[in-house]
Amino acid sequence: MFVKEMLKEELENSLRIKADYEAALGALPAGALVRKMIGGRPYYYLAVRRGSKVCYDYLGKISDAEVLRYEEAKKQRAVYRKQLSELKKQIRFLERVSRG
Repeated sequence: MFVKEMLKEELENSLRIKADYEAALGALPAGALVRKMIGGRPYYYLAVRRGSKVCYDYLGKISDAEVLRYEEAKKQRAVYRKQLSELKKQIRFLERVSRG
């Protein structure tokens, strides 16, 4: 009985953490920054998936701080996605174990 309660509590914690990760992913800027050199000058586009297509939105000339912000967001998004993947595996395991 004690073990089942512990597993149920762990499952609730995991579901709460999953919601936090998904919210953090949603707060990050969408898309990936793409730099194209045209006439020797850098121009920036934001590659965003809309349905099954990838669309490029023109951003123009942006500051180095903005470039850094997009690069950091890309790295952070990868970290959250990996953690979310591991957490989903843990949740599936806990659901199976708590049923049995």
